[in-house]
Parts: sequence; structure tokens; C-alpha cells
Amino acid sequence: MTRRQKAHRSSLAWLVGACLIPMPASSVAGCDEAEGDGAQHEGWYGELPPGFPTPTVPADNPMTAEKIALGRHLFFDEQLSGNGTQSCSSCHEPRLAFADGIAVPQGSTGQTLARNSMALVNTAYNSAYTWANPALDTLERQIAVPLFGEFPVELGVTGNEERILDRLRADELYPELFAAAFPDAVDPITLDAAIDGLASFVRSMVSGNSPYDRFTYQGDEDALSESELRGMDLFFSELIECHHCHGGFNFSFSTTHANSSLVELTFHNTGLYNVDGEGAYPTNNAGLYDITGDPNDMGRFRAPTLRNIEVTAPYMHDGSILTLEEVVRFYETGGRVIEEGQYAGDGRSNPYKSAFVSGFVITDQERDDLVAFLRALTDTTFLENPAYTNPRANSGE
Repeated sequence: MTRRQKAHRSSLAWLVGACLIPMPASSVAGCDEAEGDGAQHEGWYGELPPGFPTPTVPADNPMTAEKIALGRHLFFDEQLSGNGTQSCSSCHEPRLAFADGIAVPQGSTGQTLARNSMALVNTAYNSAYTWANPALDTLERQIAVPLFGEFPVELGVTGNEERILDRLRADELYPELFAAAFPDAVDPITLDAAIDGLASFVRSMVSGNSPYDRFTYQGDEDALSESELRGMDLFFSELIECHHCHGGFNFSFSTTHANSSLVELTFHNTGLYNVDGEGAYPTNNAGLYDITGDPNDMGRFRAPTLRNIEVTAPYMHDGSILTLEEVVRFYETGGRVIEEGQYAGDGRSNPYKSAFVSGFVITDQERDDLVAFLRALTDTTFLENPAYTNPRANSGE
């Protein structure tokens, strides 16, 4: 066994034993996630990276090449917004892992949203969507929010349904695309069909060819540098405890797949705010509390995947931390202290903060190593995949 293999097994041994990270079935007997055999399940369309389980697909919206093609066109098309000024891609750019590079976006009518645009990375594996709404448990339900939501308005479909459908019917491509995707429909151009197509396209966006993946699942012992290996050991250590919220093959425990024996929904308070000294987060942006009204849910947000995290800055639910180095320092201190202004408070003492955000002490070199490992989760083949770009731009239209 080489030194790199020893380092790898040292850092991941307990996770593999706990069935939290999928490995080839010959290596980990009995783990539900350890498919690694290319098995396909009903409804899924497309290839998967080595070591990845098959995603769950709703029975009423099985994936097809035609639905994915339709969804891809719609995703980049401003005609899908009420005033024709924005598309899904306005807030989800392929080169940024389908994030947008700003703290919080604006909708098509100029209203500012409260939360950062999440990266659309491996959403097929999500057990819940958005930052803090457990009821949005499928892509189909989630996609309806930016389309029809009014508080705030995003794409602004509500009240403009017929106008949008007329645009699609008049387009030279969409009658054929909808008919191919839904061949049994009498009138295939509907907003429900558009949602199914969009969900199929977004579901197809699977990222699993980062240096970490090549090292872990593809047998490339040279894929990670010495610094990245040290950072990986830190990431999976009990000192740093990153893996308690960002574990599993997708670096998020809010994950499910076709072989899952249970569905995990995990939300965490990281001590980002404490505006009243008693744990409060900014009004109308208090995480799960906004849905449940339970004080114990104050400030609890879903831990997103860390895949491609290098390109999805700024970070946190409100985009209030700018760099990966700042994120690591935030966790080092066990929360954030805001000295002045309307959000002043000591997040380190937030009574609702997760026990895993207790702070730690590391050296400058260890911090650099940890950041290097996080950057090793960048999958450039995903970011540059032509199948995820605007088809009209590619065709010169």
C-alpha cells in the first residue's frame, strides 16, 4: 500500500465503516450507498460517475433524452419569465456550478431576494431543496417556486401564464421539443410540462470528476497533492468536524438516492448571527424557523454540497462571507461576531448553534491545506460540459 493510499484510508476509515461514503461494493459490504456497479434504476437516464449511487426519480416524471433537451432550452430562455427579461440561468450560471457569484440576486421585476442562489450540483441526490424548506422535497416542487412565487417575484409567471405559453407556441423550436418530450399529450405545451422538462435537465447535472473523485473512486493516486491530502485528513478529523454536516459522497447529509433506506433532512445553525443576544437571526431570514415557528429551528439552514465550492462564492445563505479562507476562519472561531450595525451580535454564543460549531485551533499551514482540499472538490469537466450550456448560443441562434 502506498503512502497516499494509507493517508486516504486513514482519513476515511470510520466513514466507510459507517456506510456514509460509497465505495466499490467489494470494499464495503452491506452499505446501501455502495453501488459502484453502474446499476440503473427505473426513471433515471444517463451515465453516473464511478462510485455514485443511482438517484431517485419521481415515478410520474421519468427522465428521457427528449425531456432533458426540452428542459435545457427552457433553462436558458428568457421567454419563460413574465416580462421576458430573465431565465433560470440568470441566477444559475454553468461556469459557476450554476450559482451566480453575487450575495443575493434580483428577480425579473427588480425585487431583491433574501437568500443566495444555490449551486445546482448533484441536485438529483437532494432530500430537500432551497436553503430551509423541508416541504420542497422534489425538483418539480422546487422549480415552481421561482416560476410562480410572488413574495418576492423571481421569474414572475403568475398572472402571465397565457402570455408565456403563447411565446412558446410561437417559437420555431418549442412545438417540436414539447411534442418529442411528451408524445402522448394532446396539447403538450403546458407549464406543467415545462416544469417536468426543467426538472429532468437539472436532475441530469451530475458532478463527480474532481481530483478528490479521481483519487477516491478512480484509483488515481496522484490526483491529490500533499497539501490536499493533509487537508482531507483535517476535513474528516474530529478536530475540524466538517464531515458531521458535509458528509457522504455528496458532502451533504441532506441526501437520498434509489437505494436509501431512510431520508435524512438536516438543518444547522452555525452561529452566523445573534442579533438580540438570545439567538435571533435577521427578520424574515431565520431559516427553518420561518417555516415551523419553532424557536429551536431559529437560524437552521440546510448544509449544501461542497462539490465545486471553489467557484460558488460568496458563501452562506445570505452570501455574507466572501472567500473560503474566511469560511474556515469563521468555523475556527465557532461563529461570527458582528461589532456594529443592525445585525450586531456574538454568534459564538447563539443558544441554538450546532454543537459541531464549537471552534478549533489550527496553524496557518493547516488552514491552507484545508482550503486546498476544498478546492480539490472542483470538477472542471462539469463546469465546462457543453451539455449544460445554452443550446441556442451553441448553435449560433
